[in-house]
Amino acid sequence: MLNLTNELDKVFPQDENVNHKKVTFKNHFGIELAADMYWPKKEGKYPAIAVSGPFGAVKEQSSGLYAQEMAARGFLTIAFDPSFTGESGGDVRYMNSPDINVEDFQAAVDFLSNLDCVDNEKISIIGICGWGGMAIQTACIDTRIKATIAVTMYDMSRVTGNGYYDSADNEEARYQARVELNKQRTIDFKNGTFALAGGVPDIVPQGMPDFFNMYHDYYKVPRGYHPRSLNSNGGWNVTASASLLNTRLFTYVSEIRSAVMIVHGEKAHSLYFGQDAFKLLKGDNKEFLLVKDANHCDLYDGGINHDKIPFNEIEKFIRKNI
Repeated sequence: MLNLTNELDKVFPQDENVNHKKVTFKNHFGIELAADMYWPKKEGKYPAIAVSGPFGAVKEQSSGLYAQEMAARGFLTIAFDPSFTGESGGDVRYMNSPDINVEDFQAAVDFLSNLDCVDNEKISIIGICGWGGMAIQTACIDTRIKATIAVTMYDMSRVTGNGYYDSADNEEARYQARVELNKQRTIDFKNGTFALAGGVPDIVPQGMPDFFNMYHDYYKVPRGYHPRSLNSNGGWNVTASASLLNTRLFTYVSEIRSAVMIVHGEKAHSLYFGQDAFKLLKGDNKEFLLVKDANHCDLYDGGINHDKIPFNEIEKFIRKNI
């Protein structure tokens, strides 16, 4: 049984026009997941959306904001913590794995499909940042999903295996990464603990890419800081990236028949992930939406003026395709 907090500890204000409660459900690995469920005050049978991300964040951050906003627009939504993170179960903590992450999204669809107040023929998913990539990967396998929205997406397998902008896309770089990961496994086993890689630093060292400052200005300040967020605190386990280093997402992306929208900011350092993923998609129910003057984290919470997330376009796309 999960120990869930009852206080409203979100980084965004509560919408009094939307209902909210905590829910839990299990995935096929037996891990219990925690989620915030939002739904309109007006009774009825709702279309539904499962939301998760960013990678290393918690449901009290960006995913909860998206879920609450879409509930205000007439959907029943859940924002869930992935396995091993936040209030969800799973031991050891702060691990990730692409197969388990996809299963988490599918388990969310299982849960929504069995709610009496949900029209289970009208279920969509939204993935943010690294979970945008996981959302597209889930759409490859789960035909129950009618529309998938990937926002400011990362391909976590590509950046893990190739480095940013594919700067380390060579056998030697990957070999050295494997050496270091396996050294750490030996140390972790000896110590009986799992070393953490560190989240976003309190002070960004000089010489780091500009996007580290952008992450700092979300995860380490009141705008986005949360005590359960990996990115705001100690980060993933050092060895958590091993599965992503040994895996490639998007093998069957061209076979997705359901609707997919990729939303990216034109100033985002991650833009190339979304652009290249979109090139793999086929069909006239696929759309790429470029948000003017938006960087990567502007699509977490709308940016300084809270106006960068194109909720109108996202809602229109989902309703068109469910």
